[in-house]
Amino acid sequence: MNSQPRPSRALTSLVERSDGSLTFGPPKTDAGIRTVTIPDAIRRDIRAHLDDFVNEDQDALVFTGAKGSILRRSNFQTACKWRDAVAAAGLPGFHFHDLRHTGNTLASRTGASLADLMARMGHASTRAAMIYRHTARERDEHIADALSSQIKQSQNRARNGHGQRKKR
Repeated sequence: MNSQPRPSRALTSLVERSDGSLTFGPPKTDAGIRTVTIPDAIRRDIRAHLDDFVNEDQDALVFTGAKGSILRRSNFQTACKWRDAVAAAGLPGFHFHDLRHTGNTLASRTGASLADLMARMGHASTRAAMIYRHTARERDEHIADALSSQIKQSQNRARNGHGQRKKR
């Protein structure tokens, strides 16, 4: 008998194989095992979900079907009424994985470095993290505004003799 304690599913991922079987196993890379800080703005909602829908077992799944069963790709849309929910939110055509993309894009917009994004997303390579660093129009406008401010400050300093008082 193996004397090693059973590894917690909290450190594993659920994989649905092509034959329909489900297996708990390690993440694709060690980078997938991580601690992520949840923004204060949504902690209350996360806590309410955990209190209302997740049992105290360390291995409990955070999201399940109505009867507590594992959600599968084949029943997710129906079980969660995903299309109705995203339509009600004004986001028709929004896919589940778009939540991850949106969160990571927003994290990128905070000025997070590539290493920060990789750690937060659990990516072992820069290639995957770079997807979320695409330039957003609003960020480009922010950069242009900041550059304008710097240019105006330099122009003012030049007009005023670079901080030297004019001789009378």
